Amino acid sequence: MNLVGALYVAALSGCAIAAVTALLAPPRARLHLAGWCTAGAGGLAAASGVGAVVAGGAGQSWSAWLPELLPLAGVRLTVDPLGGVFIAVTGVVAVCAAIYGIGYCDHGLDGRVFQSVLPLFVTAMLVVPAAASVSTFLLAWELMAVSSLLLVLAEHRRRAAVGRAGLWYAVMTHLGLVTILTGLVVFAAGAGGESFDQLRAAALSPASKTVVFLATFAGFASKAGIVPLHVWLPRAHPEAPSHVSALMSAAMVNMGAYGVVRVGLDLLHGGPAWWWLLVLAAGAASALFGILQAVVASDLKRLLGYSTTENLGLVLVGVGAAGFFAASKLPVPAALALAAALLHVVNHAAFKTVLFLSAGSVLHATGTRDLDALGGLRTRLPYTTVVFAVGALCASALPPGNAFVSEWLLLQSLIHALPGSGVAGAVTMPLAVAVIALSAGLAVATFVKAFGVGFLARPRSAEAERAGESPPAMLGAMALAVAGCVALALAPTLVVPALGRAVGVVFPARDVVSGELTLRLAGISGMVSPLLIAAALVIAVVAVLGLVRLTAARRSRRAARLWDCGAGPMSARMEYTATSFAEPLQRVFDDVLAPESDVDVTPVKESAYLVERVHFHARVPDRIERRLYVPLVAAVSAVGRGARGLASGSVHRYLGYGFWALTAMLIVLVVLW
Repeated sequence: MNLVGALYVAALSGCAIAAVTALLAPPRARLHLAGWCTAGAGGLAAASGVGAVVAGGAGQSWSAWLPELLPLAGVRLTVDPLGGVFIAVTGVVAVCAAIYGIGYCDHGLDGRVFQSVLPLFVTAMLVVPAAASVSTFLLAWELMAVSSLLLVLAEHRRRAAVGRAGLWYAVMTHLGLVTILTGLVVFAAGAGGESFDQLRAAALSPASKTVVFLATFAGFASKAGIVPLHVWLPRAHPEAPSHVSALMSAAMVNMGAYGVVRVGLDLLHGGPAWWWLLVLAAGAASALFGILQAVVASDLKRLLGYSTTENLGLVLVGVGAAGFFAASKLPVPAALALAAALLHVVNHAAFKTVLFLSAGSVLHATGTRDLDALGGLRTRLPYTTVVFAVGALCASALPPGNAFVSEWLLLQSLIHALPGSGVAGAVTMPLAVAVIALSAGLAVATFVKAFGVGFLARPRSAEAERAGESPPAMLGAMALAVAGCVALALAPTLVVPALGRAVGVVFPARDVVSGELTLRLAGISGMVSPLLIAAALVIAVVAVLGLVRLTAARRSRRAARLWDCGAGPMSARMEYTATSFAEPLQRVFDDVLAPESDVDVTPVKESAYLVERVHFHARVPDRIERRLYVPLVAAVSAVGRGARGLASGSVHRYLGYGFWALTAMLIVLVVLW
């Protein structure tokens, strides 16, 4: 066993120790013991993943086969550079979430079950990228689904919305499992075996490959929160405990993107161009729809949930572009697009961890997620304000934020592939560039709204006025996540070239990005230096502030009341709320968002002219959910109510059901065979 394998096994062992400790430790020590064990396991996992990426180019990946651990098939594991990226990301997020949970769970979430399920969830997310057989992959995938569902339902006794969110999540994640199971079973049957090496060597017909790809893509897209299979995400993420939300949004949804890359590009060796145009179109639609819903959301964690849909959409734009370029015989843009997608997975995990942990700090301090009821947190939560500001900058894809680099690389791959990508590329690539640019602009508006309305101005509720800073464990975890964002923003040259080894698992080609201070693109005329951009911005800001200070020092100062148009001192009721801030953008995209409003006028008793109260209610529903899922759920409910008549209690009728079902199955088998 090499170092990569030793660290990986130690990480899984640490998760097991954390789960057992949570079950056996006394209440006072449970949080700290389980939390620090999980954090240590995450650190070992991150080291293992980084080691696989760094040493993978020298053929030092780690593999293991445990035939007695799982009946019939055994457990096969392989940590290669591609899986190492996702293992490292999961490990780092687990470290931050576990430390954060020590402070966050101190009131009400310190039970044995919750604390023991959390490390099992981390274990599942570490096994999925290392699984090297169909049975191992599906077992880890189901463990990830069940454990995350239990964590989402942790506070179901406190809020009815948690139960509804859990129901949506359970249905969507298990329907996704069914489609993945179907696709991989067809794949394994055609390959004559279930190990990934056998699947790579299989010679399937084009029709069988298409069935495998479409079935698995549907399941993976559901896990990634891709439109129209995203409806669970803006429900489950807000209702889960905040450090669980960070794990789900920054680590778990990445497994959907990993599955598309592993099955579509690795095991199936790519495919026809239309497969990847479908992936690209789904990613672009998700990016645009997700950020449009985020920009009008007033629930802070729901806003971040829709932002996850947007960012995973951008990841799939990169994956789809990579597959399309590979099918079009453009290896350099294909490798660059996949490197950009993997870098965005890393960047999104970093800033979404920061944002969800800081949102949890706000919720912990105020008890509300409603941006319209917040405000004034800058003075009451100063550390949380700085942390959220860094996360908002990074998520806005503006320099010097870390998302800027990955989106810049993605745009470079799309633009420079135009001359040789044919008619399909000439039509789709400019549209993809436009979607990325529009989503970046809307992301800026979204996080300006979230930060400005939530943290600046005056508090708009008693809860915001009484807010106090979070415990040290929560602040320490947020500081660790911020340090990761800053490192990725200023020194992506340490990460991007290493990702070339992960890209090499799929596209055996030379590295397309290099450089120690400046990122240089091989075969493409493009370069950027995030560190120099950050330095230039700092110098410019310091120069402007110094000039303003020198100019102001020459003038005498006098105290005066702020101009208020003669209306008296300004109050919190005069501030912009999240709803009013987003209203202009809501008007621009009115036909897409289809907002709803309702005015309820209550007249004075026995008077037709005097009004006692006017109640105005406005909401922006999820249009896809309204048009697709509401009729579908209604139809399923109707079928269920009608099916009650089948259960009459008659044994003779039940025997008849079995007879006719068996007869129909035999007829189908005769026809097919």
